[in-house]
Amino acid sequence: MRISVTIFLTDETITPTRLARELEARGFAGLYLPEHTHIPVERITPYPAGGDLPREYGRTLDPFVALGQAAAVTERLGLGTGITLVAQHDPIDLAKQIATLDHLSGGRFTLGLGFGWNVEEAADHGVEWRTRRELVRDRMALMQALWADEPKAYEGQFGSVRASQAFPKPVRKRTLVGGAAGPKLFSHICEYADGWLPIGGRGLTESLPVLRTAWTDAGRDPAALQVVPYAVVPTPGKLAHYAELGIEEVVLQLPPAGEAEVLKVLDEYARYVQSEGESV
Repeated sequence: MRISVTIFLTDETITPTRLARELEARGFAGLYLPEHTHIPVERITPYPAGGDLPREYGRTLDPFVALGQAAAVTERLGLGTGITLVAQHDPIDLAKQIATLDHLSGGRFTLGLGFGWNVEEAADHGVEWRTRRELVRDRMALMQALWADEPKAYEGQFGSVRASQAFPKPVRKRTLVGGAAGPKLFSHICEYADGWLPIGGRGLTESLPVLRTAWTDAGRDPAALQVVPYAVVPTPGKLAHYAELGIEEVVLQLPPAGEAEVLKVLDEYARYVQSEGESV
């Protein structure tokens, strides 16, 4: 099992370059970063985990800039988003960012995408909340047209692009969708993604067979489905359970802290990397 990590990198935490070097030196498989462009002060959307919204949400670094720095100082470390709020991006610009990062890193990028939870943040980007899932689906199709080997036009409900020269192309185009288990989410995964980022990794014993059935029914190769439990607080028993379910990568949660605290937790997590053998 490959052991990766995620962290809210901010202007107050360990830097992307320092963290990336330390991860690669310890044999971790990858670094996934979340995204929030801003957090409106006047908001009615409750924090999904309950209580006050943690400080780091309003201070999050741009994941593509931070991952670009991480790519520049590493050779093997996987790079991913967890998650990119696709609805809040211009899809032509986002397609270029993704393709550039994947190209410059030698195919190390994973697009983890999601639909968001903060209504006010999305509204400032012009997103109509009730149609955001359809908007993401549409924007993914537009980006895939730009990534096609030959110029390909796309005309969708929310946007379009002419057949275009658009380089570089992503090396591997790995896409995982985050969100809670359910028919709607699983239909999106089966249509345009390579797998699922289940936040926290709870309930997989029940939900994995349902996703695998939907995946097979959609005509997808059963062996190609990737399920990557995300933002997990690890225990040996939990990771052993994931392995029994056939999961090949898990993303552990790091604290949004300074260098000393983050490196201390990394050293604790490194025992899972060592116990799993070579993780890259």
